[in-house]
Amino acid sequence: MDINKNWHQQHYDSLAFGSRIADAVAKGMGSWRFIIIQTVFVIIWMGLNLFAYLKHWDAYPFILLNLVFSTQAAYAAPIIMMAQNRQNERDRVQAQEDYNTNKEAKLEIEALATKLNSIDVEKLDKIIQMLENMK
Repeated sequence: MDINKNWHQQHYDSLAFGSRIADAVAKGMGSWRFIIIQTVFVIIWMGLNLFAYLKHWDAYPFILLNLVFSTQAAYAAPIIMMAQNRQNERDRVQAQEDYNTNKEAKLEIEALATKLNSIDVEKLDKIIQMLENMK
């Protein structure tokens, strides 16, 4: 475990190749770029099949296109769920790291408060001693 890396880098380095691919696919499919490309693809597909002069490879009601989307959804759903599971794990790791940091900070603050309190007590003792010497 490299102490120069934060928890996020360590977690990313521990991911298997398949996990990284699943994250990349989920990130890509959850983007506006993907939605726009897919919309353009569907419009072109339907346009070519509705207005084709020579051959309609997928005539209305576009059963082949429906099959393509069903296959895409059949693979996309589990891949996206794997990415979400990893996100949940990252959130748990981050919460634990935040808790550990807060716990360490609390101990340091308590130690500082104790030290300040002892300094105040020493100062008060010196002031009382000075006042008694003045009498």
